[in-house]
Amino acid sequence: MNRSVEDMKTTLDVVCGKWKAVLLLELVEKPLRFSEIKKVIPRIPHQTLIKHLKELEVDGLVNREESDDIPPKVEYSLTSYGYELEPLLHQMEKWGKTHRTRSEETIAN
Repeated sequence: MNRSVEDMKTTLDVVCGKWKAVLLLELVEKPLRFSEIKKVIPRIPHQTLIKHLKELEVDGLVNREESDDIPPKVEYSLTSYGYELEPLLHQMEKWGKTHRTRSEETIAN
């Protein structure tokens, strides 16, 4: 495998789990608690959300902050490293919208 293919595969492995890019894009806007993430991405399965958050934290893209409140509150936010993905995430969102519109037009014709 040449280097550029390996680099692309690495990016896809980190960012492109079924819900990872969507989750990262939501965290670009503001830090969210687990329950808030479930509200803005209601179709994500509970266990998948837990798994993705842990993986993104291990990869250094997401920060998990637990408060000392009772009951404790856990908030997730992007790290500065995670924010480096913002332009890519917005470009992926834009491309997806264009592709969806194009696909809908093709089906309609």
